[in-house]
Amino acid sequence: MVASERAGGRNQLRVGRLVKAHGLKGALKVELYTDDPAGRFFVGAAFTLQVPEASPWHGKTLVVREYRVMNGSSVVFFDDVEDRTAAEGLVKAILWIDQDDAEEPEDDAWYDHQLTGLEVVRDGVVVGRVVRVEHLPAQDLLIVRPSAGDGEIMVPFVSAIVPTVDIAAGRVVVTPPAGLFEDLADEAPAAAAPQAADQDAPGAD
Repeated sequence: MVASERAGGRNQLRVGRLVKAHGLKGALKVELYTDDPAGRFFVGAAFTLQVPEASPWHGKTLVVREYRVMNGSSVVFFDDVEDRTAAEGLVKAILWIDQDDAEEPEDDAWYDHQLTGLEVVRDGVVVGRVVRVEHLPAQDLLIVRPSAGDGEIMVPFVSAIVPTVDIAAGRVVVTPPAGLFEDLADEAPAAAAPQAADQDAPGAD
């Protein structure tokens, strides 16, 4: 889970994403980004919403009316979301909750500033550095500036690709799919090839 220092200097945790309307009474299925759903989605819990600015929910909060587990899925009812139409307007919204300074942090939860600047290591070799974190509806991304070449690489911040985050050692370990880093590194030689061909062409002098 990624935490963030959001508007007003508050520390917040991203705890879920609303993925689908459920039934006709305003319930929503939630994809959890927390190890303690019962402790986060208690009655009266208030969430800050990350939604597009054009959304009628922009700048508003959601308050939990009821939390259930139904057929293995987490389902939440919120105040003022009374029917399926209202629920569908909240699909893809990301839920953030204020972090209590006295609260023990959850496992695998980091603030953006803790991740920014970390070395990115693959197969024991430093291949870049984290320059920022982006929070998208589907997942978080580590934006990496590679050690070789220009540009930026978007690395999905999921355990399958980023299995290790070691804040004390100042690094993250990545196991990216083939091509994620190589494609960018190959751009420079590819761009230089036409110039080399021009120089070797007959009559180029």
